[in-house]
Amino acid sequence: MNIAIIGLGRVGSVFLAHMLKQRERGVTIAAVAETGDTPGRAAAMAAGIPVSTAEAVVASGPAIDVIFDTTGDEGVRRMLREHLRAAGNEHTVIAPETVTRLIWQLIGEGPLPDVHKRIGY
Repeated sequence: MNIAIIGLGRVGSVFLAHMLKQRERGVTIAAVAETGDTPGRAAAMAAGIPVSTAEAVVASGPAIDVIFDTTGDEGVRRMLREHLRAAGNEHTVIAPETVTRLIWQLIGEGPLPDVHKRIGY
């Protein structure tokens, strides 16, 4: 399972740290996108994970199975959907923060930061 994480702020950084622990279970973090200088970005770089833009992640096409959007930004959500549709990519799934939180409940330790307003996809 090749995943990408968009946004490595407070939520994405913590999620990244726990996804790195899932490597032996077949989870590969193929790419991340973060434009800011965050601890998550530094952790991804230290782990050898390509850091790019959300647009570049989407351009990876079916090489990415799931994109986790942890930005809390409605504009990013819209861009991800539009770019996947324009590319004809019917393989890659966008997992909004709600799904990230569900996965966190199944594998996480302690609370995931609750900093974004709850918006559906």
